Amino acid sequence: MSVDSTLLVPYASYLRVYEPLAAFPEPERTHWARYARRSRTPGAQEELRRALADLVPVPPVPVPVHESGEAFVAHLDGVVVICPWRTRLRGWLALRELAESGLPAPVLDAMLPPVVRAQVEADHERWRERNPDARPWIRTAVWQVPLRWFALFGDEERRYEAGDRAAGRAPVLRYRTTMAQARRRLARALRALRDSVDEGPMTQGLIDVGRWLEEFHPRALVELDYGGLVHAVGEARLAEDRSAADVAEGLAALRAGDEDRAGEAYARLAERWRSVRDLRHAN
Repeated sequence: MSVDSTLLVPYASYLRVYEPLAAFPEPERTHWARYARRSRTPGAQEELRRALADLVPVPPVPVPVHESGEAFVAHLDGVVVICPWRTRLRGWLALRELAESGLPAPVLDAMLPPVVRAQVEADHERWRERNPDARPWIRTAVWQVPLRWFALFGDEERRYEAGDRAAGRAPVLRYRTTMAQARRRLARALRALRDSVDEGPMTQGLIDVGRWLEEFHPRALVELDYGGLVHAVGEARLAEDRSAADVAEGLAALRAGDEDRAGEAYARLAERWRSVRDLRHAN
């Protein structure tokens, strides 16, 4: 059972990998085995609440001083699987993306003073020297679900739960699949794209996701969670959202040489997610 705070999650989606205990070296394996036996573990909103709390001080603490010992816990075919938060590592990676985002220097300096960024970057470099192979178990996207993520899942793996305002429960939309299925679907998607269209952002994005997935245990669980995007999409549209099915249809059409049907599937996806991204600039 997970305990969530009442804080609304920002408009972000998540791609997570949960690995079996056997994937972790000791003493981390023992830590996660004990952790998974807890009667309650924190959920996504609690993770976010703790991260936001570090941004309140002046100057802010964009990256935790110590790595989190928390994780998300799930089960795959009766086996416990773990998705470590790795908040510190993800904080460093998020700051690197922010620095490369093209924000004007005055805006970036107002968000995070240069002296804070310099210290964080120095800490990251020292840490990377000791942990050259580290990678996060969680990827985050803001105001969207990257279309390449949907290629990993089938519509039959979609799970939608309506919200309950009286109970303070937000709607949930997520997909879960095995690592073997995710890798198989990704490989087929890449073949369809390479055989039909020129190399582009979708192909490069799939290659990047594929390299990331290769870092994990072959019996892991892969999850796509709409997270806080459920608050931006709205329940009516959320209930009708079949983005993974649209991606699968588009790829099937490409394999069959039906460019018109592939274009129709892509148009549905593009319009659906363009309308969500446009909300970012709404007043």
